[in-house]
Amino acid sequence: MGMNIVHHHIEQGSGEPLILLHGNGEDAGYFVHQMEPFSRHFRVIAVDTRGHGQTPRGEAPFTIRQFAEDLRAFMDTQGIVKASILGFSDGGNIAMVFALKYPERVDRLILNGANLDASGVKRSVQIPIDIGYRMASLFARRSPEARKNAELLGLMVNDPDVKPDELGRIQAPTLVIAGDRDMIKESHTRLIAAHIPDARLVIIPGDHFIANKQPEAFNAAVLSFLLR
Repeated sequence: MGMNIVHHHIEQGSGEPLILLHGNGEDAGYFVHQMEPFSRHFRVIAVDTRGHGQTPRGEAPFTIRQFAEDLRAFMDTQGIVKASILGFSDGGNIAMVFALKYPERVDRLILNGANLDASGVKRSVQIPIDIGYRMASLFARRSPEARKNAELLGLMVNDPDVKPDELGRIQAPTLVIAGDRDMIKESHTRLIAAHIPDARLVIIPGDHFIANKQPEAFNAAVLSFLLR
């Protein structure tokens, strides 16, 4: 149990738990436009991932699978047996990996701008990430800042490494949601939705950051799924 860290989180509302997981290099504040509307129906908990926001980096590996283990530990600490989970970008990848490993802990699942591997990201976005990762990795031994960059970029190069066929094991009712100008290829988002049993797919106008920039449309789609 020595691996566990204390996760900083913000919480609002009461009732069934709904956990929000932010993307790479962000923190719980990303969901500023979701907390209040969602809290009318749920106990909303937005968590800072390991090494993000105010949650310490700790000593454990910096991988999507470790973050999924962290989420399990966080839920245990909070006494949450089962929660609905909404993950954005890397947070969506954490939620996806978590739902595969701990199906009994997931009520409903919302994957926003998630991807199975780097091939799901538009090349115009992924190429600079790959280059940045290689550069940061070169300097990682000498510079703590470069090491941190290498770890963050590494998540987008090496993770989450899930095969489409694995998604058939997801048991939770699932909403897959993305922007029509998302940095995740639409074909990839559709591939994910097609492989998750009975998943609902919603594409709304906007880029990768629809929850933050188009909250009305995003929140309406999410709540209509969660409350049906």
